[in-house]
Amino acid sequence: MECLKKDKPCLLIIDMVKDNLDPEHPFPITPFAMQIVPPINKLIGTFRERGWPVIFSTDAFHEEDFIFKGRMKPHSLAGTRGAEIADVLDYLPEADTWLPKPRFSAFFGTGLEKMLREQGITLCAVAGVTTNFCVLSTVMDALSHDFKVILLEDCTAAHSESVHKEMLDIYRRNALYPLFRVASSRDVEEILK
Repeated sequence: MECLKKDKPCLLIIDMVKDNLDPEHPFPITPFAMQIVPPINKLIGTFRERGWPVIFSTDAFHEEDFIFKGRMKPHSLAGTRGAEIADVLDYLPEADTWLPKPRFSAFFGTGLEKMLREQGITLCAVAGVTTNFCVLSTVMDALSHDFKVILLEDCTAAHSESVHKEMLDIYRRNALYPLFRVASSRDVEEILK
């Protein structure tokens, strides 16, 4: 974690939207997404205390989108309540950035790269759902845009614990370390002190 002291981080929170966290109409991800809310909210507080950006990037799909031509059902549709940031998250519109995204990665069609460069950000700590789709897409795009990345193991979730664990295990030991690492929010908080 030594590189964090030299880097300027941001916290990217992916797809923590009302559709994904609605216990009345749960998706397979819902119970796992609810479990990561407390550590995400704690980390949000840490980043705000240090003056580092907190960025929510959320699905904003359209019913006719290509991605719904497979097994995935329409959800998180742009302009609907379901595509809004879930109320259980400590989102402050006056302090945080909300970037709706048209596809899986927070970098796709959002202007995120430009925003991060303008703020001098060098490292992205990535939280949210799902580990194996939108979180991973964002992680890989961050690396492709030359940002260091921390995949937050206790602040991300997949539709099953086994899928989440397998994805993390794949990347725990990778050729890009220390540019890309898997770590807990506690590890990150300790280094940021």
